[in-house]
Amino acid sequence: MGKETRSVIIAGVGGQGILLASNLLSEAAMEAGYDVKKSEIHGMSQRGGDVISTVRFGDKVYSPIVGLAGADVILAFEKLEALRNLPYLKKEGTIIVNDYRIDPLPVASGYMEYPENTIEYLKERVKTIVLDAKELALKAGNIRTMNVVLLGVLSKSLDIPEDIWLKVIERRVPPKAIEANKIAFRLGREVAENAEL
Repeated sequence: MGKETRSVIIAGVGGQGILLASNLLSEAAMEAGYDVKKSEIHGMSQRGGDVISTVRFGDKVYSPIVGLAGADVILAFEKLEALRNLPYLKKEGTIIVNDYRIDPLPVASGYMEYPENTIEYLKERVKTIVLDAKELALKAGNIRTMNVVLLGVLSKSLDIPEDIWLKVIERRVPPKAIEANKIAFRLGREVAENAEL
């Protein structure tokens, strides 16, 4: 039987490591024998704007585009980005959300309010896994590994062996950060195990 196509949206804010995360996911999926398509949409990423990357993989994938209600998983690096991308999640899909707030420009400049109760809103509507990736990244020894913590959570729901993920992390992150990234990845996997993803 063929490999079912999986569609993942990775969403966050510029500077959170979304593009590295989508590159690691794409490479791990290719290494596991999948056909992979990836796309990236940058808002004002260098100014804290939204960044979205879509990764689709399966036996044969023709497009990286994920339409409305088309994503199996949304990996949200920030709460508001989880909310913003919710319409793209399948009814039976899962949203993995970092309980982390970065005020977008309209909120920071006082024109808009940051939505309250974002996590509760998500939990009432879809299968939601919430974690504090910053706390786990600090536990791993490097705050910049938040993206890899989140990938670790995601990895438990994908049919890609752990050793492939670790090999790709070794290949793609700077040598001095390899160990912290591996720890971060495993801490994320533990979150998923406890959430029974």
